[in-house]
Amino acid sequence: MAQEETFTIDQGSDVAIELHLVNKDGSKKNLGNHIVAAKMKKNYSSDSADTTVFNTIVATPPEDGIVVMSMTNTQTDSIKAGRYVYDVELSYNDSDENLIVERVLEGRIVVSPSVTR
Repeated sequence: MAQEETFTIDQGSDVAIELHLVNKDGSKKNLGNHIVAAKMKKNYSSDSADTTVFNTIVATPPEDGIVVMSMTNTQTDSIKAGRYVYDVELSYNDSDENLIVERVLEGRIVVSPSVTR
């Protein structure tokens, strides 16, 4: 089950959110061969045109279990101030080449308006 977290993003600013993923036993999650994706929308039923995609990477070395999701100031400047929902998913192929998708984080994002533009 995904963890839940609320973040605030300042409109017109660069943002980077670093996630440290761990296994149930507390050890670092090995993210070798994992792909990470993160998206936000105004609400869960918004269509794909209302989707904002985070730039996402698995940090090196992948054995440290660190994911970074980010947006540039240009990206955040184009987002209207308000409340949004988001999630972060990891995907990988298991030993039988089945695609496994795991939602690791979800919640709300508040985009605060910018005065200086």
